[in-house]
Amino acid sequence: MALAAACARWTAAAASSASSLVSPVRSLAPLAARRSFSSGGDEYDLVVIGGGPGGYVGAIKAAQLGLKTACIEKRGALGGTCLNVGCIPSKALLNNSHYYHMAQHDFAKRGIKVDNVELDLEALMGSKDTAVSQLTRGVEGLFKKNGVDYLKGHGKIVGPNEVSVDGQNVKAKRIMIATGSEVTPFPGGSIEVDEEQIVSSTGALSLKKVPEHLVIIGGGVIGLELGSVWSRLGAKVTAVEFLPLIGGVGIDQEIAKTFQRLLKKQGIEFMLNTKVTAATKLDDGNLEIAVENVKKGKTDTLSADVLLVCVGRRPYTENLGIEDLGIELDDKGRVAVNDKFQTNVPSIYAIGDVIHGPMLAHKAEDEGVLAVEGMLGGASHIDYNCVPSVVYTHPEVAWVGKTEEQLKEEGVEYTVGSFPMAANSRAKSTDDTDGLVKILGDKKTDRLLGVHMICGSAGELINEAALAMEYGASCEDIARVCHAHPTQAEALREAALAAYAGQPINF
Repeated sequence: MALAAACARWTAAAASSASSLVSPVRSLAPLAARRSFSSGGDEYDLVVIGGGPGGYVGAIKAAQLGLKTACIEKRGALGGTCLNVGCIPSKALLNNSHYYHMAQHDFAKRGIKVDNVELDLEALMGSKDTAVSQLTRGVEGLFKKNGVDYLKGHGKIVGPNEVSVDGQNVKAKRIMIATGSEVTPFPGGSIEVDEEQIVSSTGALSLKKVPEHLVIIGGGVIGLELGSVWSRLGAKVTAVEFLPLIGGVGIDQEIAKTFQRLLKKQGIEFMLNTKVTAATKLDDGNLEIAVENVKKGKTDTLSADVLLVCVGRRPYTENLGIEDLGIELDDKGRVAVNDKFQTNVPSIYAIGDVIHGPMLAHKAEDEGVLAVEGMLGGASHIDYNCVPSVVYTHPEVAWVGKTEEQLKEEGVEYTVGSFPMAANSRAKSTDDTDGLVKILGDKKTDRLLGVHMICGSAGELINEAALAMEYGASCEDIARVCHAHPTQAEALREAALAAYAGQPINF
């Protein structure tokens, strides 16, 4: 009866607000018809500086909505850090190194006998490079398909409506900065990256041989993913992290501790509450790395042949003309924008890693679309609380929304529903049982507040949670949706059931 009444109330509410639900969708429909090609032959309606996920997606959307659009990229290949030296090549290496690791350590117990498994690192890197090349060329194809002009070179803003591309000026009614971010150098500059022995994430994607011992400065997402790759391929890996937890910004403490335990079981060692103070190249070709425990003050040294510096990323604003035009930056060096992604110069916009919010490719893509739609009168709202994060190790780690620690700090009363993957039938049948799904709900309203998970397909499952949060779902809403069996997604449903009803069915 309670469910029927709730359904009736929902139906009545939906009917009474139908017009309000329809109108925002309809408001976007005329955008494509609002063609505003300039009569001046070389003037663009929009020039985007940066061809990464945010920039190229925004440029394509602008062209689809009728704007005469150009995108400037200096790299020589579209796709930005993500496609060229970030998300895509790292996932190729993660996937193939996982196969190699399984062939060595996992196939036998599954009844698959293989002998003399060997690593062909050159072919492994070739597979990665092929994926990158195909995707970057694909973006160029999308530009041609949608009529976006691709301008190769360094873009510098020389006026509110003018951009210089390697000395050749281009006029535009609007300019969008989408230059992304760059690797943050080691604080103080005492450790210099050479991309051979002391490497950033870029160099770690293209090592010529498997290190004997890889030391990573930083236990965040990028460092742990690349550490997993080289650990599977045979390297000893040690991650040195200043904080008491791994996983970086936004990870739930319980998930972080479980994650660390699983990675340690895989062979990765951790030194938490520890900082690297120096790295010295020795005559024998190795590195001597000085470390210090930040709580106890105890010092030590590590010997390694490769050092990976992964201390974060910073907005890329070099030589963009920002200072000359008086474009405001915030206290973290990011371009300051309003809720329409406009800077203090009204004709200039900014999106992606160069502004506030999580430094994620999918966040930048959404902002690219929203900024363009906002230019033409559409809505431009984005809820960063509903932007998911994923660590593509195995098992994968993913989260969206609030952590327990954040809810406690904000004084929000909440319920917790948890379900172990060891009790999930799909995970059992594939012998992939590490991890859990954890759901946080509002104690008074049952509204979904946060979802955190470790499992083989967390990167896919988290999108169901993001969708639910974006639409204001309750834990009960998820629990009452029929999920296919057997799937790992059932663990999400069971955790939701535990959060709203107090206990799951299958554990």
